[in-house]
Amino acid sequence: MSISKQTYKELAIPYFKEVFDCIDEIMINHKIPYYLIGVSAIALELLKNNIKPSRGTKDIDFAIMISSIEEYEELSKSLGEKGFNKVDAPWTFYSAEYNAAIDILPFGQIEEQNTVQFNDRNIDLHVLGLKEVLEQAIPIPIEEKIANIPPLPGMIVLKLVAWSDRPEERGNDLPDILRIIEHYFDIEYDEIIEFHYDTFPEDEIDQLIVAAEVLGRKAKIYLDKSEILSKRIHHILDTNLGKESESYISRVWAIQKNWEIEYAFSILQAFKNGLLKE
Repeated sequence: MSISKQTYKELAIPYFKEVFDCIDEIMINHKIPYYLIGVSAIALELLKNNIKPSRGTKDIDFAIMISSIEEYEELSKSLGEKGFNKVDAPWTFYSAEYNAAIDILPFGQIEEQNTVQFNDRNIDLHVLGLKEVLEQAIPIPIEEKIANIPPLPGMIVLKLVAWSDRPEERGNDLPDILRIIEHYFDIEYDEIIEFHYDTFPEDEIDQLIVAAEVLGRKAKIYLDKSEILSKRIHHILDTNLGKESESYISRVWAIQKNWEIEYAFSILQAFKNGLLKE
């Protein structure tokens, strides 16, 4: 499905086309595989199903597969020549022309124990999950270009990891995860009916509970590839699935949707149940 110029506007990301075209050109010149991740990727996947973004952002996140920090520094020079200059974290670049910040997160051979160490100020970047999730990236046409993005279950895994690394800075991750759960039943209705009918209770169907469990089943694919990733995700969930009153994730969702915390807790539990499905 091609995404029209009108859809660019519906993304609610100012200058998305200009920034994406610029990054695409640079990555092709450097022969670097790249992926669109984060809220922009979620927005594109949902727009495929005519679901408009719930929030706007000036941040556009990319993951790139490279082999060394030297390769990253060469790429940084090219970004600088296009007006994208480093600010704050060494993986963040800002364009004054587009008033847009982009994160360029490296992974692949450059990693050591799921971490990339930058020469600038000896800052480490944790990239756990990128390799496992992006092995199954899906292509989405954007006019004449292609954006490779994580599947929705993979986005949940990446969001959980990112949130757990810096919860004080990642206030949008948990609402973004819930947004995926809220729409997943309708998006994958045919597949859920055909292959996951056993998630349906005998009494009334709760679409969010079903969607969360199916998403957990699909996310298990990534966890099975990495013991470290599996331990991290299960630790996050176990920490939030002890007492309902102490579940931070459930509390955030309950406040967001004006739910009882018990209901938000049950959705999170359903996702965990999916991960445990053999």
